[in-house]
Amino acid sequence: MGKAKKNHKDINFNKSQYYFNRELSWLEFNRRVLHEALDPRTPLLERLKFTAIFSSNLDEFFMVRVAFLKEQVKAQLSQQSIDGRTPQQQLAQIYQCLHPMVMEQHRYFEEVLRKEMTSHGIYLLNYIDITPEQRSYLQQIFQKKIFPVLTPLSVDPSHPFPLMANLSLNLAVVVKAPNTGEEKFARVKVPNILPRFISLPQELQLNNGKSNYWTGVAIEQVIAHNLEALFPGMIIKEYHLFRLTRDADLELAEEEADDLLLAIQQELRKRHFGGSAVRLEIQPSMPHSVRQMLMAEMELTKSDIYEIDGLLNLKDLMSFIKLPLPKLKDPNWTPVIPHRLRHFHQPSKIANLDGEESNIFAVIQQQDLLVHHPYESFSGSVELFIAQAARDPHVLAIKMTLYRTSGDSEIISSLITAAESGKQVAAIVELKARFDEENNITWATKLEKSGVHVVYGLVGLKTHTKIVLVVRQEGEEIRRYVHIGTGNYNAKTANLYTDVGLLSCREDLGADLTDLFNYLTGYSCQESYRKLLVSPVSMRTGIIELIHREIAHCKNGNKGHIIAKMNSLVDAEIIAALYEASQAGVKIDLIIRGICCLRPGVPEISENIRVISIIGRFLEHSRIFHFYNNEQNEVYIGSADWMPRNLDRRVEAVTPVEDSDIIQNLQNILEIMLQDNRQAWELQADGSYIQRHPAADEPERSAQNILMQKIN
Repeated sequence: MGKAKKNHKDINFNKSQYYFNRELSWLEFNRRVLHEALDPRTPLLERLKFTAIFSSNLDEFFMVRVAFLKEQVKAQLSQQSIDGRTPQQQLAQIYQCLHPMVMEQHRYFEEVLRKEMTSHGIYLLNYIDITPEQRSYLQQIFQKKIFPVLTPLSVDPSHPFPLMANLSLNLAVVVKAPNTGEEKFARVKVPNILPRFISLPQELQLNNGKSNYWTGVAIEQVIAHNLEALFPGMIIKEYHLFRLTRDADLELAEEEADDLLLAIQQELRKRHFGGSAVRLEIQPSMPHSVRQMLMAEMELTKSDIYEIDGLLNLKDLMSFIKLPLPKLKDPNWTPVIPHRLRHFHQPSKIANLDGEESNIFAVIQQQDLLVHHPYESFSGSVELFIAQAARDPHVLAIKMTLYRTSGDSEIISSLITAAESGKQVAAIVELKARFDEENNITWATKLEKSGVHVVYGLVGLKTHTKIVLVVRQEGEEIRRYVHIGTGNYNAKTANLYTDVGLLSCREDLGADLTDLFNYLTGYSCQESYRKLLVSPVSMRTGIIELIHREIAHCKNGNKGHIIAKMNSLVDAEIIAALYEASQAGVKIDLIIRGICCLRPGVPEISENIRVISIIGRFLEHSRIFHFYNNEQNEVYIGSADWMPRNLDRRVEAVTPVEDSDIIQNLQNILEIMLQDNRQAWELQADGSYIQRHPAADEPERSAQNILMQKIN
């Protein structure tokens, strides 16, 4: 049992000193991502992948979070963050933190990773270093495949400054007229519809006696060294690469929208060009005059400028992970079919559905089933469940939520099959899933055309919950089968994200999901559920009650223990409840991948709280909540982090797990993660993270590796 403190009621948990800033905590998370790119223990191509992920994460951070803060400053709002900072102070701190981090990323890529790539036969060349034969080949590629796509845009009194797309890579070109000597400015956009890196044919690759797997050049260098073709008769005086980031968060007045689908389509058009500029990445060689012109046209300040010495937009390094070099990657992992489902093999080889003993529903009737991705197969479990439901003649209805799904989704195909066969099929498609809006619109339209009842969620709320309800006729009875999970119904991310899901036919869960779907599709004021904790109606109070129950056990002289795994912890009310629990002697272990605004290890406040973050080959995405409950262990899983948006502005569902074997399994998973000494980082009271390392006499324990070994 943790150590209890006296007189804790006098402490005001509203003080900013007890909380970390949300934005800065996220930057610390991305610093841990960058560390995987810098860590020599990480295979080379995986380090390139983490370099790309770091850049991709930053793009979204600027498009959403920095844009939000800049809008607050523009509106002269002074509302303080949970840690007492104004929007302006947060922006200043972000810039102070980010500049050296970005410089470290690019310096490491240029000085270390590029050299290591070369040592393994991967040559990303600079155009000025290529051979005449290579240059001739690239000039032909330019003329045939690149030049026809390019559109140079001049800037003069008759040509206003061109509108530049979000995340576009551009060349600022200064040309001079040979007769008058007059200098003019033009912009050339690097087309993102073409590959970023142009590979050379085998006969033109470097031959230095070493293995050579790939040789190529960045497309912007090929364009830059062939600018004469774009400006014939002009003298190319100079060119400079730059990249623009815009505000890309959608602003929807949902209550005023007659057609939500149309409203989002209109907003998406604005995203690419209409958002205000929030960041400009340039190369140090860009002269002051060009820099000032770009800043003025885009209404940016000096603190919005990021000088990049080397290759811009390292996000595109992700393409190198496809190279056939297994020794430079993590060992290959193939998800395992859950043991109880192995006789089904693949969804395409579904057993005889008329034999009740041979379908997945019979398996679920025997006992609830936990699936753990990507250790266990998504296609061999969740997709199998929905595919069999779609084809089973005894199934009457299928209802499910779709927040993010993949472009070639088997689930979408199954829903269409079910609808075309006459089943009642309802899909709640969240059109407001950030950066997946276009994809979701495409699938929503396709589903509607096939006869699926498509609902676009609720006004003012995002439908983030991950649930499926299957209604099946079994003799004279109707039985309801459910899947309640922590991750999206997306086969691609199911191979990359860790998630858990529960398959069950418990009557109380089936009744709860029926009520929840009625809330999502119709006019329902449902506020109470039998088992589920549902946002925004009951989850906040439910979680706090569970925390307070552990406090009561400690006050009665018993043990109190909470283990909670999630992506982010931001909500001040829940953090205050955890502080109160720590003071009462409750031991609290938090496994939080990303943002954590709770400050652990503060005397008299949170000395019984430990926070770790695990960053590895898989993105930790599962939400698992364990409450000791005086030896009557309770475990919950679901879609919600402990953030205000998840508790107040989204539809979420968290379910208790009641099967004792599954409870033990989830406890084991949590314990394995708490013992990680390879990819776990411990949050300190000052906001920094220290990575764990095994002691001299201690074996290395990577939670993700251990879970892969155990599942086989």
